[in-house]
Amino acid sequence: MAKDERLAASASMRPGGDCGCPRASEAARSGRAVVAGLAVFVVVAAGVSLMLGRYPIDPLQAIAMLVDQVIPLPQTWTDQQATLFFNVRLPRVLLGLMVGCCLAVAGAAYQGTFQNPLVSPDILGASQGAAFGAALAILLGFSAAGVSLAAFAMALLTVFLVLLISARAKGNHMMVVVLAGVMVSSLFQAGVSYAKLVADPTDELADITYWLMGSLTGAKMSEVATVFPLMLGGCAVLFALRWRVNILTMGDDEAATMGVNARLIRIVVIVAATIVTASSVCVTGMIGWVGLVIPHLCRMLVGADYRRLILASMLMGAGFLLVVDDVARLATTAEIPIGILTAFVGAPFFLYLITRRKKL
Repeated sequence: MAKDERLAASASMRPGGDCGCPRASEAARSGRAVVAGLAVFVVVAAGVSLMLGRYPIDPLQAIAMLVDQVIPLPQTWTDQQATLFFNVRLPRVLLGLMVGCCLAVAGAAYQGTFQNPLVSPDILGASQGAAFGAALAILLGFSAAGVSLAAFAMALLTVFLVLLISARAKGNHMMVVVLAGVMVSSLFQAGVSYAKLVADPTDELADITYWLMGSLTGAKMSEVATVFPLMLGGCAVLFALRWRVNILTMGDDEAATMGVNARLIRIVVIVAATIVTASSVCVTGMIGWVGLVIPHLCRMLVGADYRRLILASMLMGAGFLLVVDDVARLATTAEIPIGILTAFVGAPFFLYLITRRKKL
């Protein structure tokens, strides 16, 4: 992040209000308008996604089925429509919103914490660790729940290993953390490759490969209920510390002059971002580019102030992943893994960013 952007973002470091200059006030109003627009976009996208599909559901029927869960209404829908709505579409839409929100906010938090615009949620190896845990669980014949649990546990273990290595290494701490993440990621990536080599090609290899491509297919309400507390807790921590992330972008020395323990805040942010990343990856597989591209796009819309950037990233990430999932399940007769589509969209857009802008 450029120095002038950091200074603009940190014009006022208190949780409330912006600095009194007219330009900052105008930027704040513009940022709030963008956030409000994104909120409307997410609501509309969720409503449309619930009705889209090979078996469309009338909007009034969808609303009636939801209201019926609270206030009994005369049934104007079939049992098949209710099963499709509550067991297939609603869990998938909710999971898409949650995962998109978590990956985007984790990417934004990591970029601010590490002061590096190329950082993504898998920078510390959480995604590759989760992939290795899932591949190992598939080889051992675990159930779907067991695969998710193994992926989550290995993701956390991987990040803990990276932080442990960086704590014992000498040199620039931030650089050491990133390098340790890259090395550990490579190690677990090799482990995944070996798991694919020894996997039974008739079933295990296909399961591992499909998991690695990422998908919301088969989302269940039980999965949503399981990961929701972890995602909510991690996002709440990142949202509460959003103004302190502004201080982290200025460096440890400046943070110390403001009475902020940068090392402690950085650890808390990393732990919270890791939890939401691991929670996302363990239930959907590897979905890339959301945590890298969405924060950049939000920064173009609301500026570098993390008090607005964090919330904007949450909303845009949720809406973006939901739209991409709609395309994945409707574009062709055979559903496209969502990880493939996010790469098709994310990579060209990121190339556009780095070629059109002098500084990210």
